Amino acid sequence: MLRKTSIDPLLGRTNQSLYGSGSANLVDTFDDLPPGIGQYEDFHTIDWLRDIARDRYRHRQILKKRQDSWLESIKSAHDAWSGWVCVLLVGCAAGVFAAVIDIGASWMSDLKEGICSEAFWLNREQCCWVADVNSTFNEKGCTKWQTWPELFGSSGKGAGDYILKYIIYIFWAMLFSTLAVMLVRVFAPYACGSGIPEIKTILSGFIIRGYLGKWTLIIKSVGMMLAVSAGLSLGKEGPLVHVASCCGNIFSYLFPKYGRNEAKKREILSAASAAGVSVAFGAPIGGVLFSLEEVSYYFPLKTLWRSFFCALAAAFVLRSFNPFGNDHLVMFYIDYNNPWYLIELIPFIILGILGGLWGAFFNKLNIMWCRYRKQSTLGKYPISEVLLVTLLTAVLAFPNPYTRMNTSELIKELVRQCGPEDEDDLCNYDRNVTDMMAGISSAPLGSGVKRAMWQLALALIFKCAITIFTFGIKVPAGLFIPSMAIGAITGRMIGIGMEQLAFNYKEYSIFKEMCSAGHTCVTPGLYAMVGAAASLGGVTRMTVSLVVIMFELTGGLQYIVPLMAAAMASKWVGDAFGHEGIYEGHIRLNGYPFLDSKEEFTHTTLAADVMRPRRNDPPLATVTQDSMSVEELESLLRETDHNGFPVVVSQESQYLVGFVFRKDLTIAITNARNNQDGIVSQSIVYFTSHVPVTTVAGGPTPLKLNKILDMAPITIADQTPMEIVLEMFRKLGLRQTLVTHNGRLLGIITKKDVLRHIAQCHHQDPEDILFN
Repeated sequence: MLRKTSIDPLLGRTNQSLYGSGSANLVDTFDDLPPGIGQYEDFHTIDWLRDIARDRYRHRQILKKRQDSWLESIKSAHDAWSGWVCVLLVGCAAGVFAAVIDIGASWMSDLKEGICSEAFWLNREQCCWVADVNSTFNEKGCTKWQTWPELFGSSGKGAGDYILKYIIYIFWAMLFSTLAVMLVRVFAPYACGSGIPEIKTILSGFIIRGYLGKWTLIIKSVGMMLAVSAGLSLGKEGPLVHVASCCGNIFSYLFPKYGRNEAKKREILSAASAAGVSVAFGAPIGGVLFSLEEVSYYFPLKTLWRSFFCALAAAFVLRSFNPFGNDHLVMFYIDYNNPWYLIELIPFIILGILGGLWGAFFNKLNIMWCRYRKQSTLGKYPISEVLLVTLLTAVLAFPNPYTRMNTSELIKELVRQCGPEDEDDLCNYDRNVTDMMAGISSAPLGSGVKRAMWQLALALIFKCAITIFTFGIKVPAGLFIPSMAIGAITGRMIGIGMEQLAFNYKEYSIFKEMCSAGHTCVTPGLYAMVGAAASLGGVTRMTVSLVVIMFELTGGLQYIVPLMAAAMASKWVGDAFGHEGIYEGHIRLNGYPFLDSKEEFTHTTLAADVMRPRRNDPPLATVTQDSMSVEELESLLRETDHNGFPVVVSQESQYLVGFVFRKDLTIAITNARNNQDGIVSQSIVYFTSHVPVTTVAGGPTPLKLNKILDMAPITIADQTPMEIVLEMFRKLGLRQTLVTHNGRLLGIITKKDVLRHIAQCHHQDPEDILFN
């Protein structure tokens, strides 16, 4: 179905005989062009094939010059290892930023409740380590850490002290959120949100100038610490992908091989995305799989290797800082010794089903709320919305210890294994574990556990409700940790219930093996871990990368099967309500031109049904190869806003010659008028390699623009099924394709046309597609 034209874009070689010249000269389509040609405007889609062809031509020129001198050999070597150096720098920078953000967010989160009296820059845990390095951290037994009432001379235990704590907690939360939203609003509007939907769109070939700039990097990093410290139901892990991608974009400009080629730059951004997940969860392998499965659009084998190296460098740098103070890369590291049993697959799968239901429920409601925000007056007052959500969160979160604490600390609390020495409500049994296993006592839920279960239930309802309204507000906000917290709460509650069921009915055959001597019947923390994975999978629809991230996050190698079962159940149930994850939903909501490779197209339409011009549209704007003047071309540029124009032999024949991009044509004409003598409005523009002698002698100086002409545009026949057209746009990363019939140009299909057609087929509003 593809029409093979007269140029090999990889070799830059033209078959001149097809144009009647009879010459065998080579036309260099990539060299000696005015600055700016080949670059892209903001909110436009890149041409993957063109950029890859330019890079291959550049690489061949380097290899050709390598034999000339030792200096050229050094340049060739530099070109070969520049990609590895670039991803090394990106990984190191991502590790440094992640360490600073982790340390800063932990300190400011604890600042809402108190301060270290002798070293204010230490958070609560570090303050107590300094007080007694040999003791286990315990808030009650740490004298150097003082709550705000204690700092003001009170005992910190009365009703008045509780109210004072409440007020100070709300004050700090409001202050942090105000600073976060103001910084975003004033300095970097692109720093809000998680950034992953936009990163996916950028990696698919879309241009968003400034989204990966230095100001976005700085404000995103500071805003993440402030937003998390404000106690909002969001996390900093997702935005770290955006932070790492900003580092990748900035460092790519140190290497022209990547800075001047948008397609090559996306190889660095894919590696940076892997580094972002690596430092977010301490999961280098999971980061590589996340980049491959979830965000990357073009992922060749060398990008896989470089992503692995980048994630490794990022994890190594983060480990060197030791931000969590536990000699591990992760905060949730667990060390379970108890095995799991086949009967437990039932509650694990139930957790997966619940996670899928929650994911489908959350995605629909959050997209509905964000759409309402965009369409109503609420979207005009982002600062007021952030402050209102923060005030509501702080007021409702403080009374419950499980919502008051930092969300990462909550997950850490929920996934840990209880021991006989634990005396908190979550682990407070009437008898110690040894007595229960010896059969000395039954195992009813103690009053402390009952209180903890009620608090967890209330925390679950609160987290589910507030997260729907929090994700999407104008502060740096991630969804990984809130989703995992909701699943962990559910899992811990089911785990406690399963533990009581197994112990009270341990004489039954299905529970008899579980409650053998030597260990407790059930590990509730394991259920929290599986629930966290199921909930996150339901929201994002991740599978393989999710399981690997959870394995690396917790270190639970023997629990791979429960995680896999829950992840698959979560995805199946979530997909039953729609295949769209939360990030794809926000991409569609924002109107970004993203073709999801996971979406199937089953309609029986043809290219002729989608191409433009339609029946009532004006004729397609075209350029002739040797009969239009400079004035006519400039008039065409003024009267239209198309990204490019097909070049035909003549307006009568409409036989296709090639395709020229609007920006390239504009720059070439402007450059010729300024730098070439004799170019006037009446000068004829030639898109061929030879100009007739009579034209040169008898009129104004002609303008040759054959070097900016793409003589091998991708073309299809008008009867091509749209399934094939869609796959071409996905697999080749096309910007547009021309539709022909027997070599004659009929129309054009752009990425915007494909997206509009898919939206119409799904009974959606075609005007949701905003950009070209």
